[in-house]
Amino acid sequence: MDTATLTSPPQIEGPPQLDVVEMTKQFGSFTALEKASLRLRPGSVHALLGENGAGKSTLVKCVMGYYRPTSGQIQINQQSQAIHSPKDAHHYGIGMVYQHFTSVPAMTVAENLVLSRYDNQTLINWKREYSELRAFIADSPFQIDLDMPVAQLAAGQKQKLEILKQLYLKSRILILDEPTSVLTPVEADEVLGLLRQEVLAGKLSILMITHKFREVQAFADEVTILRKGKLAGQGSVKDLSTEAMAEMMLGQERNTKSVAKTAGLAQTPVLSVEGLHTLQDNGLPAVKGVNLAVHTGEIIGIAGVSGNGQRELVEVLAGQRPPTAGSLKVNGVPYTATRAEMFRHQVYTLPEEPLRNACVPTMSVAENVALRTFDRPPQAKWGWLLILKAIRTMAMGLVETFSIKTPSLDTPIRNLSGGNVQRAVLSRELSSQDVKLLIAANPCFGLDFAAVDFIHNAIVDARNRGVAVLLVSEDLDELLALADRIIVISEGEFVYESAIADADLQLIGQSMAGH
Repeated sequence: MDTATLTSPPQIEGPPQLDVVEMTKQFGSFTALEKASLRLRPGSVHALLGENGAGKSTLVKCVMGYYRPTSGQIQINQQSQAIHSPKDAHHYGIGMVYQHFTSVPAMTVAENLVLSRYDNQTLINWKREYSELRAFIADSPFQIDLDMPVAQLAAGQKQKLEILKQLYLKSRILILDEPTSVLTPVEADEVLGLLRQEVLAGKLSILMITHKFREVQAFADEVTILRKGKLAGQGSVKDLSTEAMAEMMLGQERNTKSVAKTAGLAQTPVLSVEGLHTLQDNGLPAVKGVNLAVHTGEIIGIAGVSGNGQRELVEVLAGQRPPTAGSLKVNGVPYTATRAEMFRHQVYTLPEEPLRNACVPTMSVAENVALRTFDRPPQAKWGWLLILKAIRTMAMGLVETFSIKTPSLDTPIRNLSGGNVQRAVLSRELSSQDVKLLIAANPCFGLDFAAVDFIHNAIVDARNRGVAVLLVSEDLDELLALADRIIVISEGEFVYESAIADADLQLIGQSMAGH
């Protein structure tokens, strides 16, 4: 990076050309990215593919100025530029929507939008700001209440806010990191369709990290594929098949494992929910009198547009939110989701955003894997004396069995890729052969297809062992592939239910849309 100071961006309305040239990034002796190159042409959508750990995030973090490349160049309109911070990137019209949300939870939508600006304004004329923000929101493809605190938004709404911030900042090069992970297929097509229109109009270029081949083929012009930090392939999307892209990603053709469901399992009620009510953080109703029964050896899928009560429902079942009315029973016994009750009834959970909800980020992989059992034999004596050798031995076995990619057992779990964090949580929650009830909420959020296949297979294997599974997901295709029964939640109520074999996709879509 031979340019020490920022040069003025070209005074044109359209996006500039972005080139990443022979970029290498090393962390000590570890090479995360090695001589990778790509070109984002003005007015195009460029997809960046690769498994977890392939170097995608490292590349875009170098472009955004979070990392300084060990070698290589970032070129704007074929001129080498030094980008040392996101503010530098913004100077050249580059903005990014991150996989993990960056808004301030305690602040409102309006405050977050204003906060996202790179100006030095010390006094804010909120009357003028609100007038401009209302006009901006009115022209956006999705509506979010400007006065709503971000902490009260559902995951899908938070993701839409992240995209809104970049549209508000008028970024001309937009980097999207798994932009549709928490969106329904209809929402995903709406958002990507809107951005695609901006691209076709010559106002925007997009570099999109995604693992959804359908999105690549529907919305991208070109694709760059990384494998183990190196360039594995590039080309025009119209010239590449899904099989060819998958072969580049994995080094071999993708052969998705198919796990057959065992038929004729005994149907014994495990989880019973009757008349359940609970509230949102703002005190408004979130779940309104739902009834649910999950039996041994079946997967019940809960479908719905983000923000319709499914997050609050899962939090009640996981003991993170109190119900205001109704009853919960597990194995016919009243259940309040305490740790003791979860152990007694063998209830396990795969929560949404596992690094935030299921891990202690600064603790090691071994310690996080042991969170369920650290105070029980053989990992502890008398409930308090930890047997560290037993903890490490158990963790080592789970790391091998669940193919968790980690430098060591002592690595802080926050240093792992998203897929490997989820594998670690999965190993902890499914390692016991005594699991009776598994509650999974968006378990494949932002993961590549290899990790998705692994998690799907593990869930179906648990079901085949007789585990009762409640799968809450905003990915309708995931539910249709895995569930035995599907239930649609809308505005906190169950509005559709069917066996998968009898499911009516048109009715499901209408129910999810509130019709």
